[in-house]
Amino acid sequence: MKTIIPIRLAVLLSGNGTTLQNLLDRIADGRLQAQIALVVANRSDAFGLVRAERAGVPTAVIERKEYTSREEFGERIFALCREAGAELVCMAGFLQLLQIPDDFIGRVMNIHPALIPAFCGKGYYGHRVHEAALEYGVKVSGCTVHFADNVYDHGPIILQRTVPVLDDDTQDSLAARVFAQECEAYPEAIRLFADGKLKIEGRRVRIVGLASREASLRASESSTPISLGFAGTNHPADGAAINRQFPRSQKKQGQAHQKRHSGRFERPQRQAKNVEAVPPGEHAHRQD
Repeated sequence: MKTIIPIRLAVLLSGNGTTLQNLLDRIADGRLQAQIALVVANRSDAFGLVRAERAGVPTAVIERKEYTSREEFGERIFALCREAGAELVCMAGFLQLLQIPDDFIGRVMNIHPALIPAFCGKGYYGHRVHEAALEYGVKVSGCTVHFADNVYDHGPIILQRTVPVLDDDTQDSLAARVFAQECEAYPEAIRLFADGKLKIEGRRVRIVGLASREASLRASESSTPISLGFAGTNHPADGAAINRQFPRSQKKQGQAHQKRHSGRFERPQRQAKNVEAVPPGEHAHRQD
């Protein structure tokens, strides 16, 4: 039987830590093969620190005001991530810009409570996002998991999940519906990363193996008649099968990165992952 080595995560947060709690719960019940090696907060009063300590996870508080530049601030955080042996850094409501060092390019994820590029960027976090969605009158919203780069909520998109926006929704009700999807999307993105299934190609993140499966499905659909009966009418296709091709939109998602080696990123103690890097940068995220 193949031994599964849990991926080591570092989680960055600024507030309540509900995203952290979701990851802890899924690790505990076996749905996510991972280990949270470190939790870093930029505020000493973040309740996410309490959640981490209760779970026996090492914590650290790194406040932005203690550093003269964003680069120094970020370097201190990533130095701790290196010491903890983190293979992937997960932003979980972290409200500070970070300069991402070269060895962590493609190894930093973020989750945003909207369908990027809608309702994202500087100032869009937490209930501000849902308030904006309701004011605009959108019919669907959702969440986005993406790689972090040097622009707010801008890096290549890995996964997106959608939810309906109801006529009587409030910020709280919409936030709860979106968060339920976040609880599914973030662990799934981490699993794809850990399994080496993600490949960055410019703005796109492809899931390795998905394209061939979708091509097979499309070929099957194009050769299989879809029966649309109109029995009892005067329709010219009455009782006959109508051949119609419904193109399937190709899904694009993903991630996987680690140490740079011969132009590729490899994750320690795991199968090599073919991942192309995005430019170094910085990122911030909403508060849980």
